[in-house]
Amino acid sequence: MYKEMHSPEPKYQKLHEMIKNSDGYIPVTPEYNHTTSAALKNILDYCLEEYFFKPSAIVSYSAGSFGGINAAQHLRQIFAELGASSISSSFQIPKVQEVFDKGGNLLDEEYNKRIKRFLDEFDWYVEAFKNQRAKGTPY
Repeated sequence: MYKEMHSPEPKYQKLHEMIKNSDGYIPVTPEYNHTTSAALKNILDYCLEEYFFKPSAIVSYSAGSFGGINAAQHLRQIFAELGASSISSSFQIPKVQEVFDKGGNLLDEEYNKRIKRFLDEFDWYVEAFKNQRAKGTPY
C-alpha cells in the first residue's frame, strides 16, 4: 500500500497522485477466469483512502458473448471495499475482436450511443459526489 512505502519510486508517486486527484474512476478490464486481471487488482491495491467517496464506472470486455460481466461484478465488490461506489450501469463489450479492427478503430457505431449514455451517467455521479465532498465527508 502506498502509505506504507518509505521511499516510493517516482512511478508510484505519480500513480498515487493520479488516484488521489481523480474525481472518479473508470477501470477497463478483461475477464480472466471469471475475474479481473491481476495487474489491475494490484494497481487498485496501492491506495485506499484516496478512493473514498468517489464514484466508479466499470467497463469490461471478453472474447466471448458475455463481455466480461463476471469481472465487472467482481470489480464492483472491490470498489465497494475501497469506498468508491459503482454507478448502477456497467459497460460490457462482448466479442471484442469483432468490435474493433486491428488498428483499434470501432467497427460498430452502436457502441458510441451506448458509451455516451454510460459516460453521461458517470459524469452525473462525479458531479454529485464532488459537490458532497466539498461539504465534507463522514470520516
